[in-house]
Amino acid sequence: MTDAREKGFWTGPLEMADPELHALICGEVERQKKTINLIASENYAHQSAMEACGSVLTNKYSEGRVGERYYGGTHWVDRIELLCQKRALELFGLDPDVWGVNVQPYSGSPANFAIYTAVVPPGGRIMGLDLPSGGHLTHGYKTKTRKISASSVYFDSRPYTVGSNGLIDYEGLEKTFTDFLPHILICGYSAYSRDIDYKRLQSIAGRNGAFLFADISHISPLVASGLMNSPFEHCDIVMTTTQKGLRGPRGALIFYRRAVAKNGETVDLDARINFAVFPMLQGGPHNHTIAGIASALLHAGTPEFAEYTRRVVENSRELCSRLQSLGLDILTGGTDNHMLLVDLRSTGVDGAAVEHMCDALGISLNRNAIVGDSSPLSPSGIRVGTYAVTARGFGPEEMREVGDIIGGVVKLCREMTGGRKMSKADLHKVTSDARVMGSEQVLVLRRRVCALAEAYPIYE
Repeated sequence: MTDAREKGFWTGPLEMADPELHALICGEVERQKKTINLIASENYAHQSAMEACGSVLTNKYSEGRVGERYYGGTHWVDRIELLCQKRALELFGLDPDVWGVNVQPYSGSPANFAIYTAVVPPGGRIMGLDLPSGGHLTHGYKTKTRKISASSVYFDSRPYTVGSNGLIDYEGLEKTFTDFLPHILICGYSAYSRDIDYKRLQSIAGRNGAFLFADISHISPLVASGLMNSPFEHCDIVMTTTQKGLRGPRGALIFYRRAVAKNGETVDLDARINFAVFPMLQGGPHNHTIAGIASALLHAGTPEFAEYTRRVVENSRELCSRLQSLGLDILTGGTDNHMLLVDLRSTGVDGAAVEHMCDALGISLNRNAIVGDSSPLSPSGIRVGTYAVTARGFGPEEMREVGDIIGGVVKLCREMTGGRKMSKADLHKVTSDARVMGSEQVLVLRRRVCALAEAYPIYE
């Protein structure tokens, strides 16, 4: 009998089997160790979740729902999926007789499209917050000249916006809703630092029997810990990704009321949501990811995680206060969650310049559109989040230091650009200039970043 291993049918460890790829991954490990991550949508996944994702579960196909599979050999993955569902419902205190959850979506974007597919007819109307106001691409984003997201291509979308103060304009939302009469009203946002009035939105959606859907991908841990309003009291459908504050792998959870009354009829959301995920949009679920999510959900239900979320908000507010003391404008004047939006218009510097310079110094954050911006490539703001740095152990003192560093970067950018917008090529040229990057001002900022990163290691 031929030895399959001797024939090379089985590879060894990555370091030996593919040293080129292994070296690239090691490079990313070093980058994460040495940088301060302020990207609001990123975090450090639990080691236990990553172990589950690297397990033999990746070998198994299991199309369909538990008890309705199209493959044999699903005994163990069935139990894992049921465990994940149970933990998801328990985390938010949901009655399994009233609420169901699908844990199979590959990520947030396909999860959102599955929701629309389940409850909105082809070409039907959807309404979400405009992207420059803090909404997500998948909430129907389009410009005046082009449909950007598939959710605006296959559905008729119309946005609502925030007011000049950065807060959701509920009166304007209500007027747009009355004019448009969407099949689904979307709340929950990608770049919005304040809490949401779900009760008011439920009242608006109820006028024509529209479904109310909350995308809480950014804030689900804060909802679970009771730090923000719960959408489950008022919404028909709730979705969250699992890799942000929940510290799991990249996936998504769709929560739905099993049955809801709309316009005098009972809608079976259990059947609709599950059929939309499979077979309409997906094939076999990623069982290794579901296991990683289950592991993350276990930790999310602990007192330690509740303390983590409390510190996340504390750190966000401390950073906000520090930046304001340095003369930087914060959209809405503050924050209720893990993120804040810095409005740079008064500084003469755009978000792209600050993002690029921060990246060169070892700080990861992202440029972000501010309401009224016309270009997403050179927007007027930056978005900053505290999930990842809090996971590393940063507290108020460290957040004040981070704020001072960001303030220093803004000052540096203003001196470099002279208040003019620079192209990506120009920015790259500046940060590749040894004279600029070797200046005492830059070296001091870089040393401060390195000191923080070294003091709070990851994955020891």
